[in-house]
Amino acid sequence: MQTNYYLIKPGSVEELGEMIQVEGKAREEEGQFFMVTVAQQQANLWLMLYGIVNPLMELRPISRMIPPDMSLEDYNKLMQSMMQESKYMAQFISLRKAGYEVPIVSDGVEVIELIPGSPAENILQSGDIIKFVEGKKVNLAEEVISLVQEKKIGEQVKLTVQRERMLKDFSIPTVPHTDFPDKSALKIYVRTKNWQPLLPLEIEIDTGPVVGPSAGMMFVLELLDRLLPENLTGGKNIAGTGTISLDEKVGAIGGVRQKVVAAENSGIEYFLVPEDNYEEAAGVARKIKVVSVATLDEALVFLRNLDTAAEGN
Repeated sequence: MQTNYYLIKPGSVEELGEMIQVEGKAREEEGQFFMVTVAQQQANLWLMLYGIVNPLMELRPISRMIPPDMSLEDYNKLMQSMMQESKYMAQFISLRKAGYEVPIVSDGVEVIELIPGSPAENILQSGDIIKFVEGKKVNLAEEVISLVQEKKIGEQVKLTVQRERMLKDFSIPTVPHTDFPDKSALKIYVRTKNWQPLLPLEIEIDTGPVVGPSAGMMFVLELLDRLLPENLTGGKNIAGTGTISLDEKVGAIGGVRQKVVAAENSGIEYFLVPEDNYEEAAGVARKIKVVSVATLDEALVFLRNLDTAAEGN
């Protein structure tokens, strides 16, 4: 008997050194960075009961994961596009951090779907292309999200969108984010339309069937470990999670408890988490060291101190 819930449970721990290839930059040092996933499946009655009694599992209503008028196939396509955008973002940020010039090209940010209860209902439409937020030109979905979250909940955000070759201006009040109630949102699904960084080096990131944007920070760290002369892992096994934005902020993700459990069960020593996820992540950690980071620079400071400590031992 199927229910209207998904069961979220610990998934896999994937070695990023095996997934990422950089032209002329082989991984040679000791230590590894890891990406951690969650596994999810529609819960039957028994799985639902298991999720209720097991504090390390999470039951999430299907309506919170997939909008009622979006098919599972379309949702999976959206998550695939978010993963691709996360890869592009990681390539851009890491190369820029390593001193390379990396131009970006895109056709703007497309509105895919409005989540029920969105304040943009009867204002925005699927297919609208967001060109400006608060008068700032946007090329990436991450830029739209970041600018909206700078607003206080209930404050108006100004959008300029392209609809059928015409530009239209709208002011829309923000509402609490579904998963992070202290953050502002418009409750819309968006994706960057036809964007890519123009890379000076060939980079390949092969994540197989894994989708979604939550490995962005870890992609950047693995790439920087190849591009910079230093060993960022300090010879340690380090896992983590968190989105990465153009301004190098590390964003909160879902399923953090299950990811910490998966990493700890795999013998990982350190787990990097977004600042907004730290309390929840630390609550389930037993042996693994959970490290809170709000920005890429904070993650790099921690890693460089770890490297120095390792050299002194």
